[in-house]
Amino acid sequence: MGRFLREVLQTAVLAGVVFFVLQATIQNFRVEGSSMEPTLRSGEYVVVNKARYLRIPIGRFLSWLPGVPVPREAVWEPFHGPQRGDVIVFHYPRDPRRDFVKRVVAGPGDKVEIRAGRVVVNDIPLDEPYIRNRSADSRPPVYLGRDEYFVLGDNRPASNDSRFWGPLPRRYIIGKAWLTYWPLSRIGVISILTPPGVPLKVPFRVLE
Repeated sequence: MGRFLREVLQTAVLAGVVFFVLQATIQNFRVEGSSMEPTLRSGEYVVVNKARYLRIPIGRFLSWLPGVPVPREAVWEPFHGPQRGDVIVFHYPRDPRRDFVKRVVAGPGDKVEIRAGRVVVNDIPLDEPYIRNRSADSRPPVYLGRDEYFVLGDNRPASNDSRFWGPLPRRYIIGKAWLTYWPLSRIGVISILTPPGVPLKVPFRVLE
């Protein structure tokens, strides 16, 4: 009886650890709207990798150690921050209760502008093979500061993005859109360059 209870306890602990890790690293969302077409379509389900942009504030833990020259604001990134071309999920800065999915076109230190619908980063036109519907609007140069990103929808005429509400602060980013898993005809990894080629009974969030 004691062995049985011990095995049950070990199984429960393991299940709890696995559940915690999954909750901390991945989350599924449902796409709502056409702002990311053709890469992502309304009604599709996507998995978001929340660990991809993990930041660990090592300065808070190491700055008090004598002889360790680490500033308190130092941050360690096991992987890397959002890169140009990444499709990301984030809390809408003007209403964090809403979640958006967009593509990163520029990052910290970049100058970005839009000339007749063409994105220009650091005076170089950006090659965007994932665009099908390009808008004809223009926007003046925006200089991105530390931890700021310029994000746009792939379907520009139908997207509410950085053109209208400005740079996205990193603190609002949830993670990188990793793959689509429903419908089955669209299952696959979300490419940073081109569009990707059984609903799970778990909670999901809606993306705009």
